[in-house]
Amino acid sequence: MNIMEVLNDAIKPFLDGEKPPLNVGEVMNLWFYLTATEQTMRGEQVSFNIVQDEELRDKLQVVINDVHRPIFLELTEFLKAEGVPLPEASPDKPIGDFRSGPEGSKLSDEEVANLLSFNIVLGINYACRGMTESVRPDVAAMFARFQMKKLTFSLLLKDMMMKKGWLKAPPYYRP
Repeated sequence: MNIMEVLNDAIKPFLDGEKPPLNVGEVMNLWFYLTATEQTMRGEQVSFNIVQDEELRDKLQVVINDVHRPIFLELTEFLKAEGVPLPEASPDKPIGDFRSGPEGSKLSDEEVANLLSFNIVLGINYACRGMTESVRPDVAAMFARFQMKKLTFSLLLKDMMMKKGWLKAPPYYRP
């Protein structure tokens, strides 16, 4: 199997400018991914306002501005261009400093980091699903890009979580 031949065969149908319409499965996966991305980003914005750890705050800024916002904007433009109605968007959360709230009214830094990690894993998995279920190569390629963005960020996040002792990992198995 030659990867260049596979890529050439996947792109060839689009060289003449004609694309088939999206199928209902592709629309559902794209629509769901858009909604999930937006809601995840809102949670990250709230988390940014409450975390104490500056390195975690930096990671939250990166994931919002360099991962989720670009994905959200690309999906929005793509779906608009394809004539797909968009879900009603919620507004960005304002930036503030709410770190002095009482215990129990907010997540700890470790909990925020693990929730962020969990959401990234879900995003990678759903991007894989969208990619493998897509019929149109451009849709599959879009999901592949999303997967790579999240995978790249996850490596940086995991390093930070390991350094701080926040990574939740199962115990070693020794029969």
